[in-house]
Amino acid sequence: MVMSRSVVFGFVGVFGLAWQAVPVAAQSLSEALALAYSNNPQLNAARATVRATDEGLGIAEGAGRPKINGSASIGRSYTAYGYQNYSNNGANIDFYNTPGSFGIQLVQPLYTGGQITAGVNQAKAAIYAQREVLRSAEQTVLLNAATSYMDVIRDTALVSLQESNVKFLTEQVRAAKDRFNVGEGTNTDVAQAEASYQLAVSQLNASRAQLNASRATFRQMIGKDPGKLTGGTAVDRLLPRSMDAAVNAAQKENPSVIAGVHNVDVAAHNVKYLEGALLPQVNAQAGASRSFDNPSYKTLNSASVSVNVTVPIYQGGGEYAKIRQAKEQLGAARLQVDLARDQVRASVVSAWGQLQAATASINAYKAQVEASQLALNGVIEEQRVGQRTTLDVLNQQTTLITARSNLVNAERGLVVSSYQLVAAVGRLDIDHLKLKTVAYDPNEHAEAVRDKWFGLRTPDGR
Repeated sequence: MVMSRSVVFGFVGVFGLAWQAVPVAAQSLSEALALAYSNNPQLNAARATVRATDEGLGIAEGAGRPKINGSASIGRSYTAYGYQNYSNNGANIDFYNTPGSFGIQLVQPLYTGGQITAGVNQAKAAIYAQREVLRSAEQTVLLNAATSYMDVIRDTALVSLQESNVKFLTEQVRAAKDRFNVGEGTNTDVAQAEASYQLAVSQLNASRAQLNASRATFRQMIGKDPGKLTGGTAVDRLLPRSMDAAVNAAQKENPSVIAGVHNVDVAAHNVKYLEGALLPQVNAQAGASRSFDNPSYKTLNSASVSVNVTVPIYQGGGEYAKIRQAKEQLGAARLQVDLARDQVRASVVSAWGQLQAATASINAYKAQVEASQLALNGVIEEQRVGQRTTLDVLNQQTTLITARSNLVNAERGLVVSSYQLVAAVGRLDIDHLKLKTVAYDPNEHAEAVRDKWFGLRTPDGR
C-alpha cells in the first residue's frame, strides 16, 4: 500500500500563486470538504428526499389506524296536502320543513390480508435504502469537492509553469536577436525562438482559462471561491492493505450495494402487499347520528355497531397482473444488486491501479525533472561557447516543462485516485475523514415524525 503523503507543488512557491495578490487565509482540503458537506445543494436535496421518505412509514401505519368521519346536512322542504270537504268544496294545507342531520362514523381495520404489515415493512426498507442513497450522495459530493480542490492546485501550478516558460523564452528571443545583430546567429535562430515563444503564450492563455474553469467548479462544489489552498493529502490510510481486501470491504460497505439490498426488501414486501388484496378484509364500524324536522318525525336518533367482512372473488384480473408485475420487479431488484457489486468491484480495481500508477509516476517524474533541469543548464552553457544551437536549448526547455507538468498531474492524480478508491470502498464520509463539522443525522427527523398521528407542520416548522 502506498504511504500517505502531502501533495504540495514545491515549484509553485517559486513562481507564485495566481491568487496571492491579496492576502487570504489558508484553506486546507479538510476545511473545503467540511464546507461542501454543510453547504452543497445536491447534498441538501438528498437529505430532503430522505426526510420525505421518512413520511412513508406514517402513511403505511395510517392504513391501520381508525378513520373517523363527521357528516352534517340541512335543507328546506315544502309539502302540500289537498283535502276535500263539504263546507268549502276542498282546500290545500301547506307544510314547510327544515330537515337536517349530523352524525359521526368510525371505521377500524381489523384484518387486511397482511397488507398493513407488508406496507409498514416496505416503508421501513425504503427508508433504509434512501439513507444509503444519501450516503452515496455524500461520497459523491466529497469526492467531487476533493477533485475540484486538487484541480485548482494543479491548474495554478500549470499556470505558474507556463508563466515561467514565457519568461524564459522571452529571454531566448532577446538573446537570439542580440546574437544576430552582432553576427553570431542567424534568422533561423531568431525564428525558432520566436515560434517557441508564441506557442508558450498560447499555452499560458489556455492554462489560465482552465484555471478559471476549475475555480468556478470549486465554487460550485464548495460554496465559496478558493483562497490560498494548502495542498492535499492522500487518504489511502483508510484502505485495506491489499486490493482483494479492498474489494471484499466494498461489497459490504459500499452504499450502492447496501441500498440495492434494501430495495430488494422493498420489492419483496410489495409482492406481499399486493397479494393481501386477494384475502378477506375485516373492518369494525360504529356510527351515531341525529335527524330533525322531518315531515315524518320531529327528531330521530340512531346508533350502530357492526363488523364487516369483504371477501374478494374476482375483480377483473388486475390484481393478479399487479402481483406478477411486482414479482418481475423483485427479480430486477435482485439483478441490480449483482450489477452494483460488479460495478463496485470494477471501481475498486480501477482506482487501485490508478493509485499505484500515480505513486510510481511521481518518483519517475521527479527524477526526470531533476535530470532535465541539469541538462538544460548544461545546454545553455554549451550554447554560450558555441557547442549547442538555439534549437537545442528550446527543445531541452520543452522537455523540462513537460516533465514538470507531468509531475503536477501525477501528484494531483495520487490524491484524487486515493479519494476515488476510498469512495469505491464506501468509506469516504465525515467520520472516516474526521471533518470538523456537524454531522447530519437522518434519525433525528425519523424520530420526530414517528407516531405522529396528526399535524401539518414539518419538524423544522414549515
